[in-house]
Amino acid sequence: MPFRPVHPEKLASAVVRQIEELILRGILRPGERLPAERELSERLGVSRPSLREAVADLQARGLLTARAGAGIFVTEALGSAFSDTLVQLFSRHDEAVFDYLDFRRDMEGLAAERAATRGTESDLKVIDALFAQMEAAHGRRNPADEARLDADFHLAIIEASHNVMMLHMMRSMYQLLREGVFYNRSIMFKQRTTREALLDQHRAINTALQARDPAASRAAVEAHLAYVEGALAADRQAERNEDIARQRLERVKTRS
Repeated sequence: MPFRPVHPEKLASAVVRQIEELILRGILRPGERLPAERELSERLGVSRPSLREAVADLQARGLLTARAGAGIFVTEALGSAFSDTLVQLFSRHDEAVFDYLDFRRDMEGLAAERAATRGTESDLKVIDALFAQMEAAHGRRNPADEARLDADFHLAIIEASHNVMMLHMMRSMYQLLREGVFYNRSIMFKQRTTREALLDQHRAINTALQARDPAASRAAVEAHLAYVEGALAADRQAERNEDIARQRLERVKTRS
């Protein structure tokens, strides 16, 4: 008969499994610091030796890392799926920018569709709260805050789709965006008309999600990213035109 003895699980193994699940589900994020040993052992209801055993196991497998005098952190490397060589290649070619936006449009459209149906009430509250913060940042005219909240808003939608593969893949993509690898997001906040349009687009996304309308949610995300693509293409063209104009100006100066 295919039965085996049941063995009680070691406390350290239970701690390992819980921390793994928190990392997998994106609740513990790359670079995030764990609570101090005493506090964490109390929260988990385990002894400090059991906690140390679990942490050592997770460190050995590269999920956690210790920083001298600072504590235990989720490994930063979990935030990127790309090698440094590939990141440098991306940063040197405009083709990567527009392929990135195509990829985002496909993936985030699907994520929004799923978030409208799979997202819990708490998921939708997170998205709504982030949009409220975006409105507040818009009023303060703070491009850095607007750009950060823009990324957080989109990641919250991906989290609400409840697909861990999509979550970790897109989190890596957004990390590269934050670092300016694909494009400088401040470009999107230069013009008042652009800022207003972007806020309206995010409002449309939020409204569709709060109404739990999958088709409208996907359409709103796709329309937003099509607008971003058009704005960046126009900016690239303006840069090329300015470069040509400077060359003409230099020619005129040298002839005068």
